[in-house]
Amino acid sequence: MLKRTLEVRRLVRIDYPTALVLQKELEREVIERRERDFLLLLEHPHTYTVGRRAKEAGVLATAEVLRQIGVEVFETDRGGKVTYHGLGQVVGYPIISLSPDREDVHKYVRDIEEVLIRTLADYGIEAFRIEGLTGVHTAEGKVAAIGIHIKRWVTTHGFALNVNTDLSYFNWIIACEGEPVTSMERLLGREVPMAKVEDRLIRNFAAVFGVAEVTGDIEMPAVSAA
Repeated sequence: MLKRTLEVRRLVRIDYPTALVLQKELEREVIERRERDFLLLLEHPHTYTVGRRAKEAGVLATAEVLRQIGVEVFETDRGGKVTYHGLGQVVGYPIISLSPDREDVHKYVRDIEEVLIRTLADYGIEAFRIEGLTGVHTAEGKVAAIGIHIKRWVTTHGFALNVNTDLSYFNWIIACEGEPVTSMERLLGREVPMAKVEDRLIRNFAAVFGVAEVTGDIEMPAVSAA
């Protein structure tokens, strides 16, 4: 397995179009150089994104309701249907090269799921895959969504993990396959520090993807989750 440097960028809260522009810039860099990969961790303001497999009826809210609840809607080139991004949710955008030794789309998605499952396990949450569906689930509902785009074996878009998310925003869409959703806060009965979840995601991402070196704004905990 070819091991490269992973540069982590914690962007705190940025809007969806800004994040999309940054992803495309980094995608070009990775395609041209294949020297280092990137992992963006961030939080979006209230946003619905419409993937390539979505139908028009996936967003149930009218334009007036969208204004009232403060949500913007964006069409995107990722796979999947409609999903929600918003406050209290950790969004991860890996911009990594899968070439030459990881040129398998399904394996890449399963690896992202594994990163999320390990991160949830760090908090004592039992999470799992469901055959035929994408994302990570628990006995109380889906806790993380995944939607990706690949160009010349370089990935963009990624995953959204519900940490302290206001789940009422999912009521206005038919999310993914329409399954129920949950959050780490609901499962644990307490608010969870977002930065510590990001720490865990970075550590587990590096382990699953066999990263040689991690750079950027990082902290690699070796003890139990807070």
